[in-house]
Amino acid sequence: MTAAPPFRVLVCGTNFGRFYAEAVRRRPGYALAGILSRGSAASRSYAESLGVPHYTDVEGLPAGIDAACVAVSSSISGGQGTELATSLMDRGIHVLQEHPVHLAELTDCLGHARRRGVQYHINTHYPHIAPVRAFTEAARRLIALQEPLFVDAATPVHLMHPLVDILGRALGTLRPWRFADPAPLPAGIGPQPFRSLHGLFGGVPLTLRVHHQLDPSDRDNHALHWHRVSIGTQGGVLTLADTHGPVLWSPRLHIGRDTDRRFVLDGPGTGGLGLGTTAVIGNTGTFRNVFSDLWPCAIGSALDSLREAAERGGDALRAGQYDLAVCRIWSDLAARLGPPEIVRPQAPRPLAVSDMFPEPGQVLAGPRPGAGSVRSETARAETARSEAVRAPAPAGGPMDIAPYTPSAEFFDLVAAEHTATASAPAIATLLADADLGVGPVVDIGAGTGLVTEAVARARPDVEILACEPAVGMRAVLTSRVFSDPDLRSRVTITPDAAPDLELPDRVGAVLLCGVLGHLDASQRTRLWRRLRGRLAPGGLVVVELMGFEAPLTLPETRLATTAAGHQRYEWSFSGAPDETEQGVMRLHSTWRVFRDGEAAAVREVHDSYRWAPFALHDVAAESGMTLRTLPTRPGAPPLAVLTNAPGPAHATVSPRVSPSTDC
Repeated sequence: MTAAPPFRVLVCGTNFGRFYAEAVRRRPGYALAGILSRGSAASRSYAESLGVPHYTDVEGLPAGIDAACVAVSSSISGGQGTELATSLMDRGIHVLQEHPVHLAELTDCLGHARRRGVQYHINTHYPHIAPVRAFTEAARRLIALQEPLFVDAATPVHLMHPLVDILGRALGTLRPWRFADPAPLPAGIGPQPFRSLHGLFGGVPLTLRVHHQLDPSDRDNHALHWHRVSIGTQGGVLTLADTHGPVLWSPRLHIGRDTDRRFVLDGPGTGGLGLGTTAVIGNTGTFRNVFSDLWPCAIGSALDSLREAAERGGDALRAGQYDLAVCRIWSDLAARLGPPEIVRPQAPRPLAVSDMFPEPGQVLAGPRPGAGSVRSETARAETARSEAVRAPAPAGGPMDIAPYTPSAEFFDLVAAEHTATASAPAIATLLADADLGVGPVVDIGAGTGLVTEAVARARPDVEILACEPAVGMRAVLTSRVFSDPDLRSRVTITPDAAPDLELPDRVGAVLLCGVLGHLDASQRTRLWRRLRGRLAPGGLVVVELMGFEAPLTLPETRLATTAAGHQRYEWSFSGAPDETEQGVMRLHSTWRVFRDGEAAAVREVHDSYRWAPFALHDVAAESGMTLRTLPTRPGAPPLAVLTNAPGPAHATVSPRVSPSTDC
């Protein structure tokens, strides 16, 4: 079957437009048709560096351009972006225009698109960013369970338009809305950076705080903070701590009382006291990650929406009614708040977390050395579906939901034999002659480092990045690496978890042994997209699954017995379909430790974790890559290698990517 031609996109502007260009370049199914700007030397040089034509006027554009991204200020910001958008639509080109756009101009552009038979979308950008999407999707699930009681939101004034869109997506509606004027400020108290107002949004009580100061010469650089939103219900509060994450869930604290009005802290009805006080969902990265990954991915999502609208056709004005309502609400808020205070502050000095918490033990979630990735160990048990962390299992590699992985001490007692007789020889043989000179091998969910070590032995010339978020497993991994001078010189250990782990710009090979089933479909989509963007030409992705393809009941079975010193160790394993999530299993691992001559165990350690069973052909379909099975011993879990090159073993299936999926 002939592949569909790429969607050819012109990018207008080379300031924020550079993020649009990067989004187009890295997104499958798109092609960068050129750069349009006023013609500065910097813009011409940028177009040349991308290997695309540079244009200075719409009349000089060639035929065959499908869409244009107008990342040029509109009249509300003193630019001519809207006139440019209109000229592009006159040539039959679909337009995605960067916010903000005045309500009258937005109405005119949608009407113009209707007359020209093209699509016009305004891109408020921030609702498409992965942590914001995670928040809005969780909010919709929360609201389906319980009625929202309040919304508390804060934003800098120049990002108020996107905030309205974020709230609309989170609540599932904009109407009804109604706002009171902000309370007057008392006289003689001096400048106040924030203005507050109250009202209704989507019928929910709203408190809005706006950083109402602006430097007109540098509007993007002096916000005191970015979007912050909380939605409260009887069951708890869901919070977007920052536009770029993380998302927080804080269950409602409620303590029963006895007949004497004393708190009941134990016994029936006190199960809620076992809930974590606040769970941290997802990771935060560096500002560099925001520019290199989050923003281009968000723009790619907005582009997908425009492309789908273009393929579907229809009336642009009718389809744009939601955007018009968002713009109308923003205009109402701006009118009530009045013009922002003009400020011209000096450049700030950003502080690191270590400036406030110099002792590492003081911080539950601190920056990962060298990358600034933040993760809360305490939250892992509460957010197993959002993070992938290792635990022992038959495949020698799935991930544990316990924050301190109590069973990590036993992992190698079983996994060492499996690795030595199944996955390690097959992977070592595969990589022995592979071209890995373009980037490191990345072992995602490296566990205790058994496969990492085998790869290092097979390829003494390569660097390895071993990513393991589970503390207990990573402790063994670190010990293994540091005890060997060769490994110590070539293996870098990080606490990163899929799908949002830090990746090098180019990767030679990726190992995913017992990892994929711990991720849900959207997380796997995000991981595949990120890997395809970083995998070098000819690069390899090794995947190991479990030995079952659909949820089933596995009665507890003793699978291994071994001894060390005066103790005997027994491992039992069981599983059953998850009662709350279709297509998913809960797997249970139990270790019992016996002393010589004693019938009763002196220790018993349990692990429980989530696994979505599927087959290798499902991996091929969702990854969009060519899959080839690898030979291994009979009875071992399925093992395969994925490549971008066509191959005979399995047909490649290219899934259609939804606009809501991440990069």
